[in-house]
Amino acid sequence: MTADLTLMPAAPVPDDGPRLSPRERQVLAHIAAGFTHLQTSRRLRISPSSVETYLQRIRQKLDAPTTAHLVRAAVELGL
Repeated sequence: MTADLTLMPAAPVPDDGPRLSPRERQVLAHIAAGFTHLQTSRRLRISPSSVETYLQRIRQKLDAPTTAHLVRAAVELGL
């Protein structure tokens, strides 16, 4: 059996869609730039668990289940 490697399309973020807080935007920008959760936490001076919490909220708001979806959303948001 072969695995289906097709990426699920990320849901577009409409202008009137979910809004990210300034901190959520910062976290998303760092993750999209390739920083690890630990690096992001150190750069933003927050705990690694806070990074996880922000990412969970972002994933829910943007319907972004994978890191690839997060990166795509960051690009679409101009981060």
